[in-house]
Amino acid sequence: MGESALNGTPNTNGSFVYAMTMEELRTQGMAALALGPHTVALVLNEEKVYAVDNRCPHMGFPLDRGSVRNGILTCHWHHARFDLKTGGAFDLWADDTPAFPVEVRDGEIWVDVATHGERVAHARARLEVGLERGLSLVIGKSAILMEERHLTRELIQTGVEYGCQYREAGWGQGLTILGCMANLLPDLELEDRSRALFHGLAAVAAETSGSPYRYRVQPLPDEVDNLDLLMAWFREFIEVRDFEGAERCLTSAIRGGADHVFLMDMMAAAALDHRYIDIGHPMDFTNKAFQLLDRIGWDKAELVLSSLVRGYAMAQRMEERHAWRHPIDLIVLLQKTFDALEDTLAEGAANRARWQGDPELVPTILAAEPEPMLEYLLAALRQGLPPAELAVHVCFAAVMRIAQFHTSNEIADWDTALHTFTFSNAVLQAYKRAPTTNILRGVFDAAMSVYLDRFLNIPAARIPLGKNGQMGAKANLQELGSVLDHQYQVNQAADLVAQYAHQNGDVGPLRSRLGHYLLREDRDFHTIQCVEAAFALHDELRNGYQAQDWLNPDVTLVAAARYLAAHAPTMRSQGQTYSIALRLHRGEHIFEG
Repeated sequence: MGESALNGTPNTNGSFVYAMTMEELRTQGMAALALGPHTVALVLNEEKVYAVDNRCPHMGFPLDRGSVRNGILTCHWHHARFDLKTGGAFDLWADDTPAFPVEVRDGEIWVDVATHGERVAHARARLEVGLERGLSLVIGKSAILMEERHLTRELIQTGVEYGCQYREAGWGQGLTILGCMANLLPDLELEDRSRALFHGLAAVAAETSGSPYRYRVQPLPDEVDNLDLLMAWFREFIEVRDFEGAERCLTSAIRGGADHVFLMDMMAAAALDHRYIDIGHPMDFTNKAFQLLDRIGWDKAELVLSSLVRGYAMAQRMEERHAWRHPIDLIVLLQKTFDALEDTLAEGAANRARWQGDPELVPTILAAEPEPMLEYLLAALRQGLPPAELAVHVCFAAVMRIAQFHTSNEIADWDTALHTFTFSNAVLQAYKRAPTTNILRGVFDAAMSVYLDRFLNIPAARIPLGKNGQMGAKANLQELGSVLDHQYQVNQAADLVAQYAHQNGDVGPLRSRLGHYLLREDRDFHTIQCVEAAFALHDELRNGYQAQDWLNPDVTLVAAARYLAAHAPTMRSQGQTYSIALRLHRGEHIFEG
């Protein structure tokens, strides 16, 4: 075949290019040619000529190596089938392949290789298919293209809307993972951003798979302008596990103009009317829902926030758990504390200017018995400790349980410490948004959970920071990746992170690497929660607590590294799927290597 046939000779009157003669195609039956920017498969079927992109949209195998029968082109790698005329796939996991108009002129085949269709619109449509059918590779392709086009908000919004509509049980782990990934984006290198969104969106797809549609409860027929009354009704309905009545109150409050501060107080109050419900997950879910609404817009509040209500109503309450009742009745002690809160806060407000900080606060939370600990915290509030600062100290004590988690414990025990930490972080974030006494109760719940986790630090693991550190040669973040390639290198990972943090003022690269190593593993809900919450607390401590040297921000990164190392390596199969999507996006030939 001549050079003009291989490269395509353009038609000066349009976008058609010369391909080859009918006689040549009749001899070959099927041929692949480089025409303009495309490699095109020409197919002769029943004396008609068809042209499709030669790259199988599933994983890039050359379609000219396939076979044709009854107008259907079948790829011989994974047996995806395509309509020759339109390029439409009969196997939705494969995607449609572009088809090009063909003209036969005096025995010559001419193909219109101008770009047909719009890639972003196609990616949007395919993202919907990927979510509906749980097709991770399809989701990865869409996420890569749309993130490259700076459509991050749209990707997140699509995932949030889908997850809230198509899971009857409402908000769950999948949407929380998406929220965590959205929060991690600023710390990630550019090439990891689409990977993070892929993980979040694929988690939503996996959790909604097989679930019925969620039918939402509509607001009351007429607008109710008494928001406080709606809040009281909401809490009453949650108390008796009536999630439909509660949902109607919530949507009515949103229609009535409640802002995000009121809504956080309304919802968190109900979640905190009972102690540490469902080991803290509902509060973390609520926090992520509010953060995602900040990103995608509060016009989605009814859809998103209503998805949380069933979880509040049906949650297990720690009043029902033996550990919170015996041998010490923590519920009674907490109620006594809550009864004293209003007067305590009023007294503390007058002493706020004299507060100098208390280095014994965290050690007391970690080591004291429940009643003396609660009395100590109330006394600190009376002396002027700002309530938000108390929330930070309790959250730091919770992350210390992970930083000092001893490897002699069972692997599953990591989750116990993790739940307390993510609950503590969620309460802290909620209180920052809506600083009310209703939400402050959660700080004391968290402190009691820290107490109950005390056995996880017996003996307490060494934190390799400050006087405990063993600083040697310059830390190498690539070495951290090698450490995480081996099972349960918990202390080794902690040493490397502590060493780097000690030697470098800028820990941005360290956070980026921790995010990268998190994303290369298969999705693990708790590990993702841990890293995201650790970064959030790290920001909190760096931005407002530098003078309180007993709140060392780097402890949070050590904790994140230890938890990640305890749950690595995984099979990394999800990373393989994403890598295939990325190589296809770059135009690489996967089948050749």
